[in-house]
Amino acid sequence: MVEPESSVRPVRRTARGEATRARILRAAVDLMTVKGVAATTLDDVRAASSTSKSQLYHHYPDKDALVQDVIEFQAEEVLTTQAEQLRRLNSIRGLERWRDAIVQRSALRNGAYGCRLGSLASELSDQNERARSALAGHFETWQGLITDGLRRMRDAGKLRPEADPERLAIGLMGALQGGYLLAQTEHDVKPMRIALDMAIDHIRGFQP
Repeated sequence: MVEPESSVRPVRRTARGEATRARILRAAVDLMTVKGVAATTLDDVRAASSTSKSQLYHHYPDKDALVQDVIEFQAEEVLTTQAEQLRRLNSIRGLERWRDAIVQRSALRNGAYGCRLGSLASELSDQNERARSALAGHFETWQGLITDGLRRMRDAGKLRPEADPERLAIGLMGALQGGYLLAQTEHDVKPMRIALDMAIDHIRGFQP
């Protein structure tokens, strides 16, 4: 006989279980950032997180499940920071401050490892449809934050009516991701700054 729905209780993790899961995820994030997803094995994660096989497979039955959580972890950190910087964007000066913050963070590693979401997208999008779909959604959210800021600028009269916030946001995101790649390749943030400067200059051209 089927048990009544009201009596079925969801499985709850203990505080110790949550801590173990978090430790596994943090180790996977660090390893996949440095080594890449393909080169990171579950044995690597197990060793780096000091967990047993039974603990690892209890929380993550396969690598795909772990990769999905790595994507969500990275997206939450990136988009939280971006939302803090972009939710009040309403001026060219605001765009410049946003640019400076991104370039400075990348400079801390001399451009190494690129964009946390962009690197995952580059490695996974043609190999893992579930990962590609998740990453596309996160990039859409990121781009939407920029679009909203540019729309506020246009609505406030700081950009001319013919300015298209969506097209400008796509161009700015393209400059950002290309800048990340060039900075990573050269281990120098100068190309990133130039790419962003040119994109912002284009937007500046729509000022009244």
